[in-house]
Amino acid sequence: MEPRAFYVAGRPAHGEGELTVTHPYDGRAVGRTSWATPDQVEAAVAAAAGVAAQAAALPAHARAAALDHVSRRLAERADEVAALITAENGKPVKWARAEVGRAVSTFRWAAEEARRFSGELQRLDTDPAANGRIALVRRVPRGPVLGIAPFNFPLNLVAHKVAPALAVGAPIIVKPAPATPLTALLLGDLLAETDLPEGIFSVLPLPNERAAELVADPRLPVVSFTGSGPVGAAIRRAAPEKHVTLELGGNAAAVICEDWNSDEDLTFAAHRIATFANYQAGQSCIAVQRVYVHEWLYDGFLPRLVAAVEALRTGDPSSELTDVGPLVSVDAASRVEAWVDEAVAAGATIEVGGRRDGATYPPTVLSGVPADAKVCREEVFGPVLVVAPVTDDRAAFAAVNDSAYGLQAGVFTHRLDMAFAASRALEVGGVIVGDVPSYRADQMPYGGVKGSGVGREGLRSAMEDYTEPRVTVLTGLEL
Repeated sequence: MEPRAFYVAGRPAHGEGELTVTHPYDGRAVGRTSWATPDQVEAAVAAAAGVAAQAAALPAHARAAALDHVSRRLAERADEVAALITAENGKPVKWARAEVGRAVSTFRWAAEEARRFSGELQRLDTDPAANGRIALVRRVPRGPVLGIAPFNFPLNLVAHKVAPALAVGAPIIVKPAPATPLTALLLGDLLAETDLPEGIFSVLPLPNERAAELVADPRLPVVSFTGSGPVGAAIRRAAPEKHVTLELGGNAAAVICEDWNSDEDLTFAAHRIATFANYQAGQSCIAVQRVYVHEWLYDGFLPRLVAAVEALRTGDPSSELTDVGPLVSVDAASRVEAWVDEAVAAGATIEVGGRRDGATYPPTVLSGVPADAKVCREEVFGPVLVVAPVTDDRAAFAAVNDSAYGLQAGVFTHRLDMAFAASRALEVGGVIVGDVPSYRADQMPYGGVKGSGVGREGLRSAMEDYTEPRVTVLTGLEL
């Protein structure tokens, strides 16, 4: 098994030491690479800073062509890329294919946005003192971007760093998660096939503790991080003068409103919630973790939810029949197990699941959970659902808001007024009406409030985060 190259300033390279990537399901080695050396890190940063002006001046067609190329090549190699995601991440292959499909769209959307990222004109003669004046407001790159990606979507969350940076003409250095670097390295292969200028991208495998040197480097004025809250907070403290975007996860909730009360409604909600609480073994920041149901619907909904969870197939993620694979490591599964055991000791009931096998933790439903239990208060990042009855919609919204996080929420209702009431009341970045909070279209603004981070992903939103406005005022015009 030959070690895979990483990329320093657009060129393949090998470093020192060995990083062996193992399959979360059975522990076998699935690939190798090496760690970037300090000299290679310096070369990557220096190249990004050196090429920044050239990258910013790239015409829209050149940026768009590179992004279209990556989108097309990902589509051509979709099965290979999906198998690699499954091997290093452990997610079932059907969900890995979905991730590849999303990344294809992410790069395609970025290409389209690159073509229309044109700025705006503002008339200034709204005041007599500005007769004959008009302003052209364009956005220009802030400078090179440091993108730090997590393990749970090793392709698409890297794409959400890389694609908007290239769309605006900003060099980017990617630090993939040490557990899942291989997919990012493959993405580097595709970027290397383009005509982008040398130095505009680097993909550097680094231990997490070495990310601090990149965060601190003044030549990287933008930091885009997706990951845990404590690490995100540390980045923000370490780089107060930089433009930092943070996507820090949450403990997403779904609300079953009073009007969502037919047998068909409850069955649909149960299947959607069961699926999207567990679709990445719960390792998604918008996986359903908390469910609030009107008390008069609770006894009809809970058995449906338990049955839907029991029907999910857990096992080898390479099987087409598997719905739920392992967590990323035994340690991750052991932590989930400890949190569930703690909730049970405090009075919770396990309705289904609750017995770990190595890195696999089965889809689990808990009822009667104390509100201060970790499985309610923190981000489980595992296949665990907490279900609780509420007296009315107002109580449900208050329960959703009783959280340190605020990423997305799902509200099952048919009523337009209730949809708007939820959008007004819920302290989250996004409200999904008629479905689970786990819905994300890659072109829409995506991010949260409170402990869920700052800034927004989604192609156009990230492009705005990576740039700043520059105003050109033209004078003496006949408007």
